[in-house]
Amino acid sequence: MSNELIAIIGGTGLTEYDGLDVIKKQDVKTSLGALASPLVFGTLHGKNVVFLARHGQPHAVAPHKVNYRANILALKEAGVSQIVAVNAVGGITNKMVANAICIPDQIIDYTHGRLDTFFDGEYKALDHIDFSFPYDYGLSEKLVAASKISNVMIEKGGVYGATQGPRLETAAEIQRMERDGCDIVGMTGMPEAVLARELNIPYACLALVVNPAAGKSSELITMNDIRRVIETGMHDVKSIISAYLRSV
Repeated sequence: MSNELIAIIGGTGLTEYDGLDVIKKQDVKTSLGALASPLVFGTLHGKNVVFLARHGQPHAVAPHKVNYRANILALKEAGVSQIVAVNAVGGITNKMVANAICIPDQIIDYTHGRLDTFFDGEYKALDHIDFSFPYDYGLSEKLVAASKISNVMIEKGGVYGATQGPRLETAAEIQRMERDGCDIVGMTGMPEAVLARELNIPYACLALVVNPAAGKSSELITMNDIRRVIETGMHDVKSIISAYLRSV
């Protein structure tokens, strides 16, 4: 078995990871605060894995209240070599229909007021990082290859628009985001991605489209509809992760 430790961060619809052979659960409090849920260490397909429920277990912490800095710091201190982040998102462009899975390659940050850097002049000295390409190319390509192995259709590339939440967006906001070039919209893509970059952890995203974004359907968006998509779509997400783990 490889000694590498691979992190999986689960969001809405993935608050625990069935099939993980759990070795231990560790409640962690970092110098930047506590995590909303334990780090769950185990093995999956012969690989060392740590799973973290981003919103807690049960799902309770709002997107703008997640302690992203503590989460990423805890994973760094645990010794992870890479992070696969799973996000539930809304679909903006035509290809991003319900149940589509996108592996984005760009992000636009519309959030505000979040603690979004380690280099704040307090925790760490002020520094600037290159964030031109926010997702790790090599890891993203491996997930694309894993999707082919698992026979799961994905959308390769796309722009993730990260909004504040927890409310869903207005139709006008989605129209603006589409003009900006966004393909999908979610609430947790930032600052998670930049924090991983600041700590030099390769980070990639598997985004499951669970609903059409506001104004993209004549129907109102309901949580019941979202839950139905999650039930089927997360199976495909986990199939990709399984194929990836078997390949590394």
